[in-house]
Amino acid sequence: MNLTQIVGAVSGVLTDYVLVALLLVAALYFTLRARGVQFVMVGEMLRLLLRSGKRGNTGGTHGSISSFQAFALSIASRVGTGNLAGVATAIAVGGPGAVFWMWVIALLGAASAFVESTLAQLFKVRGKHSFIGGPAYYIAKGLHKKWWAATFAVLITLTFGFAFNSVQSNTVADAMAMSFGVPRQATAIALALLTIIIVWGGVRRVSRFSEIVVPVMAVAYIVLAAIIIAMNTERFPYVMKLICENAFGFDEVLGGTFGSALIMGIKRGLFSNEAGEGSTPNAAATAAVSHPVKQGLIQAFGVYTDTLIVCTATAFIILCSGIYTGGHDGIVLTQHAIDAGLGGGSYGSTFVCVAIFFFAFTSIIANYYYGEANIIYLGAGRGSIAVYRLAVAAIVYLGALTSLDLVWGFADITMALMTLCNLGAIIMLGRYAFALLADYRRQRLAGCDPAYRRSTIPAIADETECWPE
Repeated sequence: MNLTQIVGAVSGVLTDYVLVALLLVAALYFTLRARGVQFVMVGEMLRLLLRSGKRGNTGGTHGSISSFQAFALSIASRVGTGNLAGVATAIAVGGPGAVFWMWVIALLGAASAFVESTLAQLFKVRGKHSFIGGPAYYIAKGLHKKWWAATFAVLITLTFGFAFNSVQSNTVADAMAMSFGVPRQATAIALALLTIIIVWGGVRRVSRFSEIVVPVMAVAYIVLAAIIIAMNTERFPYVMKLICENAFGFDEVLGGTFGSALIMGIKRGLFSNEAGEGSTPNAAATAAVSHPVKQGLIQAFGVYTDTLIVCTATAFIILCSGIYTGGHDGIVLTQHAIDAGLGGGSYGSTFVCVAIFFFAFTSIIANYYYGEANIIYLGAGRGSIAVYRLAVAAIVYLGALTSLDLVWGFADITMALMTLCNLGAIIMLGRYAFALLADYRRQRLAGCDPAYRRSTIPAIADETECWPE
């Protein structure tokens, strides 16, 4: 057995069984403890998101990142190649029933996203130009376990800053070469240079870039899906029936495909929306808001945006085409499905190439920031941050040129370990998120615009430095 096979076997056990089971249990626990916050407060999520162009009332230069910019930054990481290629793989391997389980994990996982992002806001610290926070910070300040926090910081930097970014650049290079014949070397150089230009401006430039690009690319893709569905409306009832039957059908249970649909749906859903992984809290912490729950609710809505909207758009495109059993997988399946949905031609290859470029590039930028926030936690100075930026650009360049089977295996392992670190922390610290939610609801019922003060939870007042007394 070679190294690639060993890594694949280890990552398979971690991601297919251990991680899936623990994430589901944690999501159910948070849903019950927060009294279904992700269901009963959807209206509040939308209200906050629509008003989030306004800065919070936290003062100083740290109001530079709006709540919507932090939301867009996290969506930039979530919405990537997994939304196009990952969904296609889930359907090709697990069948149409995988789509149903993607919906289930999004609905439950939104509670985990709420808890981790609320905690990130509660324990955030002041950086040079914006707030900084995330699991490393709430582990260190809330649990006082510096070794645990440092372990998480290293794992997320390896996973997002390097491994996931090499995957994103490789996918872009594949799409550009297949659709337009662009040499991989040229794509690699262009991506590396663009990455340097954007990330050298720091989190403010990253968030502003995401704020502009993410909504445009997501809306364009959803509009395309709506057009294809409208052109194939007679197939829509059949598609919904197909999803439900494959998720619960008697034949699927007997044939063993039920388990495949469940595992693939949950895995791809979790990979796409990142709920509970500990990645999006790094973006959530940057926002200037008057109460931690505000950003927690907005980030929970991000899970819905990613999985229930963007991933569902891909699923409907593929299933409406009727070609998901044709032996294609990943990006190729999505391209062929769009071609078929639009009545033929090469529209699919061209559009998917453009979409993949924007989806993957915004993911590269957001992934970079997750690593930066955590090497700052580890004590990195300006010189180390500069080295990290150059290293990310180098990884983006190399990723576009190399085969990534081994890298994917290592990425799965580091992602699984990172998620386990975060899940343990948010389960132990969850009581603070629930207390904050109760405080938020009390203030809303009293007709106030909720604002958090450190005296609300005296036990951690000294560890929540960014909030007024």
